[in-house]
Amino acid sequence: MKKRFCQIIIIWILCSLSGARGQYVSQVWVADQGDGTYKNPVLHADYSDPDVCAVGDDIYLTASSFGSTPGLPILHSKDLVNWRLANYALKSIEPTDFYNTPRHGKGVWAPSIRHHNGEFYIYWGDPDFGIFMVKAKDPLGEWEKPVLVKAGKGMIDPTPLWDDDGRVYLVHAWAGSRAGFNSVINVCELNAEGTKVIGNPVLVFDGNDGVNHTIEGPKFYKRGDYYYILAPAGGVATGWQLALRSKYIYGPYESKIVMAQGETDINGPHQGAWVETQTGESWFVHFQDKAMYGRVIHLNPMKWVNDWPVIGTDKDGDGCGEPVNRYRKPNVGRTYPIETPAESDEFNSRQLGLQWEWHANYQDFFGFTSDLGYLRLYGHILSENFVNFWEVPNLLLQKFPAEEFTATTKLKVSAKDDGQQSGLIVMGWNYCYLGVEKSGEGFVLKQVVCKDAEQGNPETTTLLTELPASRKFEAGLYPNYERDIYLRVNVGKNGLCRFAYSLDGKKFKTVGQAFTARQGKWIGAKVGLFSTTPHGKERGWVDADWFRVTK
Repeated sequence: MKKRFCQIIIIWILCSLSGARGQYVSQVWVADQGDGTYKNPVLHADYSDPDVCAVGDDIYLTASSFGSTPGLPILHSKDLVNWRLANYALKSIEPTDFYNTPRHGKGVWAPSIRHHNGEFYIYWGDPDFGIFMVKAKDPLGEWEKPVLVKAGKGMIDPTPLWDDDGRVYLVHAWAGSRAGFNSVINVCELNAEGTKVIGNPVLVFDGNDGVNHTIEGPKFYKRGDYYYILAPAGGVATGWQLALRSKYIYGPYESKIVMAQGETDINGPHQGAWVETQTGESWFVHFQDKAMYGRVIHLNPMKWVNDWPVIGTDKDGDGCGEPVNRYRKPNVGRTYPIETPAESDEFNSRQLGLQWEWHANYQDFFGFTSDLGYLRLYGHILSENFVNFWEVPNLLLQKFPAEEFTATTKLKVSAKDDGQQSGLIVMGWNYCYLGVEKSGEGFVLKQVVCKDAEQGNPETTTLLTELPASRKFEAGLYPNYERDIYLRVNVGKNGLCRFAYSLDGKKFKTVGQAFTARQGKWIGAKVGLFSTTPHGKERGWVDADWFRVTK
């Protein structure tokens, strides 16, 4: 008991110091235990298909962003446990005309981040258009315009390798949904600039062997005399980590399972990356699929035995480890303050908080930040044949940050026309929201649920209560009506969501039916804000004063 009390005090002191230095510390999930250990996941959020690289004592992570923008998140850490969401490499996804509308499950798949000759490179596969690359001298600054390295369908999960002789290679996998086949790994040669494929693809590993089906997500490395390809096989939720090695770039490659779920509750464990610290320690960053919570990030120790990697803890000495739940923090030469990616936002800056992403390429009429103490989100004008929110591009959303949390927002809804609405949404294949909709001289609060939205299913609406307008004023030909309101969703274990509202920010009333969140297409469920306008009408809007994530 005394030991636990001391740990709590240490965490409180570190949180206080980190707050003084500007670090954000989550109220709902902190991996650093404050006693020299960490718990997994180190990021309890949907950073799917992570890849990492270390440059000096700086460590950078990127992940899949699919059709959301900005894309290619850049997370920064000094110790692999405490992370800050620091930048994005993509402002918009190309081709822009295609991605100006929501393209669920498409876009940026399984990127790799590498540092070479003073520049950072990120490669990713768009299964519909080809392999892209973007680079920058400063990963926290502006990234250059993306380059299409190779056009075509089905190529995914690329990783480059700069060899000792100056030649450059690329490994990648295939998406069966586009190519008509999968479970194979190819290597091809790039030009010296890494901007164009110059060699034909060579088959280096075939997972259609009755054992390693669905091999994908290859990461390319060279260590000593060997080339290594680390890749998951066996499926996202049920697979294992495979290591391939060869003394020749095109193989033949030997294979060995180096981490599996074993007796743990960590399913997968899926795609990830090897990183070496300045002190010479090897670590492996990978994801675990947790359904509505997304693909959350785990950190596992890694060692080399007889020129094979062993990931996790190898209790029986067979060379195949199991993932850890709690472990000592990496030795990086010093201790760093506790830090987590931001979740809450006071909307007091001209820069939108990095936790926020749109459901398609951002366009100016989505809304604006301001120095006025709020964010304005304009109503998306719905199509004439509107069915559900699967088609709405200006959903402003962030990832679920933990298994249990509460999100509360203070809003001012503005509308002229009946049917204009704004509110708080939990979005996925199934979605649910509390909407404040103009009706006559006032507003109505409603709960809307849609199941299997991708299939074009209609919404189910429950009217909860009538709300008088907070104020009314003349604005052009028609008066404008406003409603101040606080909306809240409490997310519990297994994604169970309960919604509530308040008119004064103090007394909240739980309303509607409980809703179970569901993941989206290759992504976890998200929570955030929306505003919509009926077809053919002038846009209404909502001013968000703040959005806070708490226990």
